[in-house]
Amino acid sequence: MTVLEGVHDAHGATFREVGGRRVVEDYGRHERTHRAVRNVVGVCEFGYGVLVVTGEDRVEYVDNAVSNDVPAADGQGCYALLLDPQGRVETDMYVYNAGERLLVFTPPQEAEPLAEEWQAKTFIQDVTIRVATDDFATFGVHGPKATEKIASVLHQAASPEAPLSFNRGELGDVGVSVIRTDNLGGEESYDVVCAAADAERVFDTLVNRGLNAVPFGYRTWEALTLEAGSPLFDTEIEGALPNDLGLRNAVDFEKGCFVGQEVVSRIENRGHPRRRLVGLTVDALPEAGAAVVAGDEHVGEVTRAVDSPMRDAPIAMAAVDWDLSEAALAVRIDGDDVAAERTALPFVEGSARSARLPKY
Repeated sequence: MTVLEGVHDAHGATFREVGGRRVVEDYGRHERTHRAVRNVVGVCEFGYGVLVVTGEDRVEYVDNAVSNDVPAADGQGCYALLLDPQGRVETDMYVYNAGERLLVFTPPQEAEPLAEEWQAKTFIQDVTIRVATDDFATFGVHGPKATEKIASVLHQAASPEAPLSFNRGELGDVGVSVIRTDNLGGEESYDVVCAAADAERVFDTLVNRGLNAVPFGYRTWEALTLEAGSPLFDTEIEGALPNDLGLRNAVDFEKGCFVGQEVVSRIENRGHPRRRLVGLTVDALPEAGAAVVAGDEHVGEVTRAVDSPMRDAPIAMAAVDWDLSEAALAVRIDGDDVAAERTALPFVEGSARSARLPKY
């Protein structure tokens, strides 16, 4: 569950489950909160699963398992994928080099299976993998004033500048690590990581000290990321081919072989992907899985859709055939074909572009 359920409840939060973890859905006044994040800054508690990887061979082991280069330097991180033998995504993750250990942040439901899989394959390597989800709390700080917000409360360190790098410092008298993220919400963004025991003080500092920040939940987060054109694990990434997702930031095609890498390399060398992610502006809000059609031809499916507060209209992301014609599109809603217009991603230009914006 969320580390701070009682605190969120006092703010008027409603809750739901994401990947088996109880998280904040919203605090009410969704559109007002959404615009506050877009215009200033907001704070959200994220429900990551966390692994701690230790041992002399930790960097080499994880680097050989995933799709991107794991940094050898303390304070650096990467976004990476674990692929199956067919090259499809089993899970995505952020891997951070924290000196004597690696911290691996995954979708919450993936941490324990990943730890079991990796621990079973260590053989003679000096590697230990431990699930540490309950040891940490992570708060996302997002908005065009996110850097100003961090600067107003972070002591003993400067705000990190490079994407997926982090600095260690203090919020009040609490030790934290502040990560410059990859801007999935289309705004300047940071993750603040602390010990679970310190979560309440860190959340209070982020919301109420220095530059004030509005608390927001996953309903706002999912709308922000869709407006920014960011694929998410549960809706677009799981089970897909990286090339179909346009996730150029997650795969280093120059790496040596790892599980699934040869398959991905062959796909890359053959040319264009089989499918692609596109944005759609729709006349009515479809559900995930709704068919996308061109005339009588089925050409794809909606992966998710929201009523966008910034566009004041329903928007959707869809996985469609690569050779999609220029014919007019529609989305099938309750048996009817509702007009849909293909729209360039991102739907909304914020203070920063998402590193996951599909690139083909």
